[in-house]
Amino acid sequence: MAAKTIRTGRLGKIDLRLVDLNGVLHGVADENGKRIVHVQAESGEDGDRVWSKLQSEVGSKGVSYFGYDGARARFLKYFPDGFASDAYVGDGDRNGTGERAYKLRAKAMLEDVAPLEAAATGSDFGPAVRRVFQATNLLSPFEMPRIGDVLKGVNADAFVRGAARFALGDVKAGLAEMEKATKQDGAAKWTVATYLPFLWRPDLHVFLKPEVTKDYAARVGHRFADAYEAALRPEVYESLRDLYGKTGAAISDLGPRDNIDLQSFIWVVGEYKDETPAE
Repeated sequence: MAAKTIRTGRLGKIDLRLVDLNGVLHGVADENGKRIVHVQAESGEDGDRVWSKLQSEVGSKGVSYFGYDGARARFLKYFPDGFASDAYVGDGDRNGTGERAYKLRAKAMLEDVAPLEAAATGSDFGPAVRRVFQATNLLSPFEMPRIGDVLKGVNADAFVRGAARFALGDVKAGLAEMEKATKQDGAAKWTVATYLPFLWRPDLHVFLKPEVTKDYAARVGHRFADAYEAALRPEVYESLRDLYGKTGAAISDLGPRDNIDLQSFIWVVGEYKDETPAE
């Protein structure tokens, strides 16, 4: 029998392989050298589908796995009326109650002080954009001063233009421009790179908070848990967008309005504590 490995990866401590065995695709997973999962392609299934099945099967064997249904149930524990819950929408500040209202205020601020089309070609937006970053707690206390230095420095215009280019659809070039503008200040992070595009275009772009998002992806069996890299690579972002798309489809009955709701969903599922459910 002729077996050819055509894809490899990891999910936590588990080794994953996609194997072509005499023209039939198989997904296999080994932990400490022991086979724990084997899936075989059904008629018409391509490699991506078999790989997704393999990840889901592996994830279902982990104690932390809960799938999209489990994630949905966990979110509803805190917000029984879903995205319509008053406690979810909130009128709180960036550190307070609610998950949506303060992000919408930051979005409105950004649109007011740095409209997308103007930011793509303009200059001197650094101080105003810095205030937009300060309007939420989406960045960590360690990341905030670093992007602050960028937006006060000579690379401010390059960063803002790169973010706008990203938001307008040129993800590869936008990432490269933002990385170049932020690297010397230690701010070339996914949180920094995705923040402005997410606020400008939450219908299209997504925000990446790496640790909680990787954990969520592993728990629902999505390949982003394996695909993530700290490097600002377009392939990582596309995998992230796929995670958001599959999440949106899985919880479509809850009526998420945009990626602000989906980002909040991932955050609530991963970070809210059992002992403090929303009122």
